[in-house]
Amino acid sequence: MSLISKFLHKVIRQGVLTIVYPDGTQEQFGTHKADWPEAMLRFHHRRAYAGILRDPALGLAEAYMNGDVSIDHDRVLDVISLYRRNTPWEARGGTAPSTVKRLMTTMRRKLQQGNDPSKSKANVAHHYDLSNDFYRLWLDPDMQYSCAYWPDATLQPNGSPGSAWTLEAAQIAKKAHIAAKLDLKPGQRVLEIGCGWGGMALYLNRVADVDVLGITLSEEQLKLARARADEAGVSDRVKFELIDYRDLAAREPGQFDRIVSVGMFEHVGVPQFKTFFRCAANLMNAQGVMLLHTIGRMGGPGLTDAFTRKYIFPGGYIPALSETLAASEPFRLIAADVENLRLHYGLTLWHWYQRVEAQKAQIVAMYDEKFYRLWLFYLAGAMTSFEAGSMCNYQIQYVRDRRALPMTRDYIAAREAAYMQIDGLGDHHEAG
Repeated sequence: MSLISKFLHKVIRQGVLTIVYPDGTQEQFGTHKADWPEAMLRFHHRRAYAGILRDPALGLAEAYMNGDVSIDHDRVLDVISLYRRNTPWEARGGTAPSTVKRLMTTMRRKLQQGNDPSKSKANVAHHYDLSNDFYRLWLDPDMQYSCAYWPDATLQPNGSPGSAWTLEAAQIAKKAHIAAKLDLKPGQRVLEIGCGWGGMALYLNRVADVDVLGITLSEEQLKLARARADEAGVSDRVKFELIDYRDLAAREPGQFDRIVSVGMFEHVGVPQFKTFFRCAANLMNAQGVMLLHTIGRMGGPGLTDAFTRKYIFPGGYIPALSETLAASEPFRLIAADVENLRLHYGLTLWHWYQRVEAQKAQIVAMYDEKFYRLWLFYLAGAMTSFEAGSMCNYQIQYVRDRRALPMTRDYIAAREAAYMQIDGLGDHHEAG
């Protein structure tokens, strides 16, 4: 029995994975079970074995991208789901890392996540400056590239979340959820750190009558964000700038009533965590409120996996809640509210995956087959990491003054409902 065979017999117990080896022989792993996927993976070269055994995610991704491995009907999601669902994070044993392992992790973080301003810009460009036309193919019209919010979601028999809402409606719900937690007042000045293509900034201005400065390190995103503000006729109140948050903190201390950051903290890197929060605290006025929306990892700190670090987000890191809060504490930022959107991102990624599949011909024409396979693998791996791995999504609300917000959380639901009504989504049934 080969090492690959031993590995798969140990891991795949439910659902069925059929392997076709280079010599044409086949082997089946797992057992048929309702609501579990079945898939066929074909090895075309033995050289793929070593990479997969060394690092299953990176090895399989590279073998699939390079054509050393193929998956019948490109059912990448089924193959990765079989692995993830058979090894759920909740079922794994936990032990405290040794002193040597902790030291090695610290050293590797410094090497992998040295995000000084020049490196940060290059790392952002690697992912976000691909092409606005590429992202338009599969994102919602507002170009929201972060976890949506699904108010009506329920768990299906296979444990995956399901919703009658469209992706478009769920992304509006996300923006309303975040806006409500900011407790916005007309005329306030809001800073968005990592503004993407401008959707959140334009939304906050539209529903809450606030002035917004969105900052980014992506030149492609900046162009589109400014064009959208011009088109909406609000460029005097919604401005976008290509600037690092560290430079802005030196330029405009204490100038913002509110700060929002969605999907940017994952790119900061552990060595810069305290710098990020120091800058955020300095940018806010005394009654300031901040909403940090970030992918997070359940359990303790870790390292970015090799596939993500090499191909998707160089310099990026998904933070544990413990290290995020610890980094904010020295700057007297009070964590007023913490919410874990446990499965919302998994459902969001499922929609993105389906849309990328549907746009295969255009993506291959725009780039090539290898690029398409890379993104299919990335989205499938990300989705399953939220459904069975250690990933989740945190929304952390910070204040500088304990009296800056109402005494109870009731204002959040009330404000959120009002914002949803603006877009005709007051009744959940209207969203589907």
